[in-house]
Amino acid sequence: MNTNSNTYTIIYTTIIVTLVAAILAFVSQSLKSKQEANEKADTISQMMTAAQFGTKADFQKIGNSAVLAKYAEEIGQAFTVGTDGKKIADLDLDKVYSPKELKNQNYKIKDGNQPEIPVFVFKNGVTVVPVYGAGLWGPVWGYIAFEPSSNSIKGAYFDHESETAGLGAKIKDDPEFQAEFIGEQADFASANVFDIVKGGAPKNQDGTSVTDNKIDAITGATMTSNGLDAAIDTWLGAYSAYFKMTATSKSCCEETKTEEE
Repeated sequence: MNTNSNTYTIIYTTIIVTLVAAILAFVSQSLKSKQEANEKADTISQMMTAAQFGTKADFQKIGNSAVLAKYAEEIGQAFTVGTDGKKIADLDLDKVYSPKELKNQNYKIKDGNQPEIPVFVFKNGVTVVPVYGAGLWGPVWGYIAFEPSSNSIKGAYFDHESETAGLGAKIKDDPEFQAEFIGEQADFASANVFDIVKGGAPKNQDGTSVTDNKIDAITGATMTSNGLDAAIDTWLGAYSAYFKMTATSKSCCEETKTEEE
């Protein structure tokens, strides 16, 4: 065959492209289970970081197997709820939601459809829920942990796909930003359940916050801060009925206990 002919070039190119595609497909399939395991362990470590079982760095050090074992030891129950606060279904205790799954539920929340949003309750009573939204350059997501039967935030952890290093990426990289959430309150009776605003919460004369559901935005990362703020309001708003029902249930139990005493 004439190696300088167009026919030879087309055949040769087709063979090379086919071989490369086959090799890439084989490698992708071979690594799929490992990639899924890494993603699951990373998601679980984010949830447990929010719940204050350790830091993200701690979980990275101990490896996937130890992370999964720690989670299995601490998790109590997992289930999905709708925006009406009612339980939809129980989840297997090893089931976690990937960012892609959170994205699908985010569409349902925004479109007014009935989402199936997950709730994770650890044995110590701490409840963890996810949030998802859009940052400046791509999606942002994370987990917010609440004290047992309370609107008080125990901790939070956030991640992103492509926010600007040193600016928007601080939602993940800056422990001080995430620490601002600790001890704050979510206002489930408000349309703005929680706010990330420039300057944080207004102060009283003694320096205390006028409200406990506001923290300071990241300097120089207005769009990322706004995107995370919108994500938190959207998702915590979707969980409002559930947390209100939980608070009511706790109040009724306490009243009954007091009457019995």
